[in-house]
Amino acid sequence: MPREEYQVPSAGAGGASSGNRIMRDQIEPPSNMVYRCGDCGGAVTLNKDALVACPHCAGRVLYKERTKRMVQFEAR
Repeated sequence: MPREEYQVPSAGAGGASSGNRIMRDQIEPPSNMVYRCGDCGGAVTLNKDALVACPHCAGRVLYKERTKRMVQFEAR
């Protein structure tokens, strides 16, 4: 395709515009993440705006739990 014929795609033509992101946030409920406390080992559920601290022991080292989904990599 010659350079002169190229047209820049508009943001509303299927791209990830801010309007699509707002609509997706309204459809999908915000998911809470589950972490493990590094001090006491308790389960901690945090949402996006929560303070990063264990409510049981006030420890601030939290580890993200491993996914339950099968993950497979292909080595070449």
